[in-house]
Amino acid sequence: MRAVIQRVSSACVTIDGDVTGSIEAGYLILLGVSKNDNEKEAQKLWGKISKLRIFCDEDGKTNLSLHDIDGSVLVVSQFTLYANCKKGNRPSFTDAGSPDEADRLYEAFLALARADLGEERVAHGSFGAEMQVALVNDGPFTIVLDTDTL
Repeated sequence: MRAVIQRVSSACVTIDGDVTGSIEAGYLILLGVSKNDNEKEAQKLWGKISKLRIFCDEDGKTNLSLHDIDGSVLVVSQFTLYANCKKGNRPSFTDAGSPDEADRLYEAFLALARADLGEERVAHGSFGAEMQVALVNDGPFTIVLDTDTL
């Protein structure tokens, strides 16, 4: 699994003109699932994300976690994180998980986040939908995590 984590002061996802998920302070997580992923990767990735200390304390040091600030997450599925651009100019997505399995693991990741943070602090898009994502990146602060290298 791959995740692009952006520390945000706010973020929202819109589908067909309707806001389907929004948060204030927390993380926008763009989540990609590969064809080799399973629940173990979801657990590993959420475990790392939930403990990241990338929010500033009173001294301006990045010492605080999502839990420390009572932050929220907005999780948006993004198979394009597995784009392969080695040949030609049109990306290949053969490394991305099949839609059914990727959706199942996306839901498993959401369930881990809800169990950890509570339902009210986890917002999300809709798997496979055409979505528009708006955010205010705080910092800016962006981290890319891949379970292959965690």
